[in-house]
Amino acid sequence: MIGRNGIKTLFLIVLLSGLLLAIGQVVGGPIGLAIAGVLVFAMNIGSYWYSDKLILKTMNAHEVTPKQAPGLHRIVDRAAREAGLPKPKVYIVDTPVPNAFATGRDPQHAAVAATTGIMGLLTEREISGVFAHELGHVKNRDTLINTIVAMLASTVMIIAMFAKYSLFFGLMFAGGNRRGGDAGLANVAGTLVLAIVAPIVASLIQMAVSRAREYGADEIGARNSRDPEALASALQKLALGSQAPHVQAAAKAMVGAESANHLFIVNPLAGGPGRWFASHPPVEERVQRLQAIGREIGQIF
Repeated sequence: MIGRNGIKTLFLIVLLSGLLLAIGQVVGGPIGLAIAGVLVFAMNIGSYWYSDKLILKTMNAHEVTPKQAPGLHRIVDRAAREAGLPKPKVYIVDTPVPNAFATGRDPQHAAVAATTGIMGLLTEREISGVFAHELGHVKNRDTLINTIVAMLASTVMIIAMFAKYSLFFGLMFAGGNRRGGDAGLANVAGTLVLAIVAPIVASLIQMAVSRAREYGADEIGARNSRDPEALASALQKLALGSQAPHVQAAAKAMVGAESANHLFIVNPLAGGPGRWFASHPPVEERVQRLQAIGREIGQIF
C-alpha cells in the first residue's frame, strides 16, 4: 500500500516530468515536445541501469569483504535481516566526512557505503541505526527514485539554459527587428520567463522528493531495528560532527558531495540553502519523529 510519502513522491515526479515536457513544447514546439519526451524516457532508462555504478565511481568508493571489514559487514548483515532484504554489497569511502549512503536500482542490486569518518565518530549501535535507515531507502527503492528525479531536474536545467542562449543569440542576430509584432515579443517573453522559472521549480521538486524519502527511511529503519534512539543519536552526532572546519574542508573537496548530497543520510555541506531548497529535513524534526516512534513502540528517550 502506498503511504502518504509515496503518493507525494509520485505526484512530484509526474509534476517534474510534465515541467520537462512543457519547457520542451515552449522551446521547440511539437518537435521540442517529442525531444523532451525521448529525453525523459532515456534518462529514466539510464538511471535504472547505470546510476549506482556512476555514483560509486564518482565517490571513489571501494568494495570491502567480510574479512576486510568484519564489523561493518556484521552491522549490514543484521540490518538486512531486520528489513527482510538480500544483503547489499558493502563499500567504504576514505574520507573524514562522517556519512553513509545507499544506491542501486532494486534490493537485488543494492549497495551501501560508509565513510571512514562515520566509523570513527559513531558507536556500533549508532552505526546500526544508520544502516537500518539506509536499508529503509533500499526497501522503498528511494535510491532509484532520487536518481531519476535528480536526472529529470538536471535535464530541465539544461534545456532551460539552452532556451536562454537560443533567445539571446536569436535576438542578437535579429538586430532588434520586431518580427511577429507584439505576439512575437510575448512569445519571447514567455519563453524567457519559463527558462528562468523552470529550473527553480525543478530544484524545489527535487528537494521536496528527497526530504520526503528521508522521513520515510527514518521511520522504516527505526521500526525494523526497533531502536529509534540509536538513529536519533547518530543523526545528532553527524549534524554536529559535520560542522567541524576540517570536515567541511574535506566535504567541499570530495568529488560528488554537492551533486549527490541527497543520497547521504545527512547533508555533508553545512550551512546550506533555506528549508525549501534543502535536500534533508532539519535534524531536530527527524529526531522528534523518531522520539514519537520510540514512544509508540515503548522505547522512551
